[in-house]
Amino acid sequence: MKKINQLIICLLVGISGLFAQNEPQILIQPYLQDAEPNSITIKWETDSGEESIVEWGSTEKLGKKTVGMAYDINFSNSRIHEVKLTGLKRFTEYYYRVKTGKATSDIFQFKTPPFASDQESFNMVAMSDMQYDSQHPNKFSEVVNQGVLQYLQKEYGGKLPDNLAMVLIPGDLVENGSKYYQWKEHFFDPAQKLFAEVPVYPVLGNHERNSIFYFKYFSLPENGTPAYAEHLWYKDYGNTRVIGLNSNDGYRDLREQYQWLEKVLEETAKNKDIDFVFAQLHHPHKSELWIPGEEESTGKVVKMLEAFSTETGKPSVHFFGHTHGYSRGQSKDHKHLWINVASAGGAIDNWGEFEGRDYDEFTVTQDEYGFVMVEVDGNRNDPKFTIKRISRGNEEKLRENELRDSITVWRLEKKPDAPKAIKPIHDAKIASEFTLLKAGEFSSSLNGAFHAASHWQVSESRDFEKLALDSWKQYENWYYKENRQKDDDLTDEKTKRLKPNTAYYWRVRYRDQNLNWSDWSETAAFKTE
Repeated sequence: MKKINQLIICLLVGISGLFAQNEPQILIQPYLQDAEPNSITIKWETDSGEESIVEWGSTEKLGKKTVGMAYDINFSNSRIHEVKLTGLKRFTEYYYRVKTGKATSDIFQFKTPPFASDQESFNMVAMSDMQYDSQHPNKFSEVVNQGVLQYLQKEYGGKLPDNLAMVLIPGDLVENGSKYYQWKEHFFDPAQKLFAEVPVYPVLGNHERNSIFYFKYFSLPENGTPAYAEHLWYKDYGNTRVIGLNSNDGYRDLREQYQWLEKVLEETAKNKDIDFVFAQLHHPHKSELWIPGEEESTGKVVKMLEAFSTETGKPSVHFFGHTHGYSRGQSKDHKHLWINVASAGGAIDNWGEFEGRDYDEFTVTQDEYGFVMVEVDGNRNDPKFTIKRISRGNEEKLRENELRDSITVWRLEKKPDAPKAIKPIHDAKIASEFTLLKAGEFSSSLNGAFHAASHWQVSESRDFEKLALDSWKQYENWYYKENRQKDDDLTDEKTKRLKPNTAYYWRVRYRDQNLNWSDWSETAAFKTE
């Protein structure tokens, strides 16, 4: 009898084990998508099971339940689950967990976006090119967990959803988007603590290979063109509009993309709630570290954003990757920033490793790992944003979340004073075929403003239609680890070779570090002998 009982127990244990094996297991922990003031989408992946439930509420007791849908990911039993929570209150913290069968996640938090009228300030992170590098296989995990998460905790304290509104990723999330295992192992797993509590908004890079996995894993805003859903999209958070574009082969020259962008910018110009526009796309227009990675088509986007900012007074940024390093540039005549936000994992494009070029637009380029913090001030009376490069260093020198670059841009115009032309003036006669232009000191009513750039022009005509000199110099130019502008105080400029026995006119304007240009100085004149 005793042996029979033991046999029955063994059978029951075996059967229960068999059922346990058939119970769903969570493969990819929950992550957040497409947050709105009154809704949010939550996704996760299991190895089986159709049940898609999110339990949620305003406290850890939860109390509410929303059911969603599940769909195939890899022609297997694995399922992606998608649940949209609605009826939420704006700028409010919620708790949630996901459930498929007996598989239940931990409890996480999220915070809904505000309306622009709430005038709330918020932060974003932008980083890219975290694709797997066999030489540094844990680099993306380090950038997220020792980088982003520790930086936020040290700088702001408190809870993650209070400190960060969204994560922007301009491409190259994985090394090969058509390989299913890479999405879990190389992208979602290293960043699960971040993505479970902060919505992530990527655009396609070349390494995604336009894979179906990308479109199944992400539920991005459905406001692009019907034919290119989730290739093109925009998302509003407070007073800022984020625009996602596709710069990859087969899409970068699509007429429909530029028509859509033009329409979005026209609507944004009329939208009084939007102060800033941040676009993200993968490929650079110009790259100081890697010229072969440049794409002329991105230049079309840059020109559209420059024109938008100048016509509306609303500053803009284009975030990009592809080149594995950091660069910060600014357009000469527009309140527009160029920000390379790599590398968050992919092998660094080291100085001298590839063909490079020192472009006028860029003032800082660094061959380092890291991420970019964006702090947006929602104050309706005087909105501004600040870009900060937080570095993790490189193999030559490790850096522990070091602030390596920063710039603040105001929505409202804050012009420095027009400089004074000092010499040559009053039709002075110049004996040499070269001359040195000299202007007065920089001054501004804006507290803390300093002289960041000068723009000099020399012409044979007072209307400056035909220029003999058009020189734009900035206060710093970090290229190949040295500041090439180190000893330039920006108040003088040597001309190019001038014609003899010719009358010339010249003028200069100054710019502060916040991209505010002064008016031109009064026109001065001189003659060569």
